[in-house]
Amino acid sequence: MLETVSNTLERIIKKEGDITSLLVYPLLAVVVYEVFMRYAFNAPTTWGFEATTFIYGLHYMFGLAYTDVYDGHVKVDIFTALASEKVQTILRILTNLAFFMPVIVCMTLWSIKFAFVSFQGLEVNSTSWAPPIWPLKILMALCFAFLLLQGIANLLKDINALKN
Repeated sequence: MLETVSNTLERIIKKEGDITSLLVYPLLAVVVYEVFMRYAFNAPTTWGFEATTFIYGLHYMFGLAYTDVYDGHVKVDIFTALASEKVQTILRILTNLAFFMPVIVCMTLWSIKFAFVSFQGLEVNSTSWAPPIWPLKILMALCFAFLLLQGIANLLKDINALKN
């Protein structure tokens, strides 16, 4: 049961990562267009830098959970590497419950609140371009929710490993 739930959550996160990795293409298009306009015509855009910041920010945020699926985040394991698999699993469970879950639950809830307030006011960025930023804040909250789901998947996987 735990393994099924964990695998389902990981499949969702992998699909999310596969889809959002494609954000690199509009990012590349905007950068190439901006550089071309700036250096070929001496006519930089008012929106290019901001658009690249938004797209890259989303690419980065969506990549958090995806990286965690593949255990790609940096960690310091010089002490735990010498421990047995069972001890390492217990430590992963404890650190997940003591540090990861409280922080990511709070970040998820706060980002949802942040996005809701932004959506209510139809918030725009305070620049000359003034693009709406409430959709980005909603997506940021979604990114934290994906990371929380992946943390739950990791926790379930570790609990299941202790049972076996």
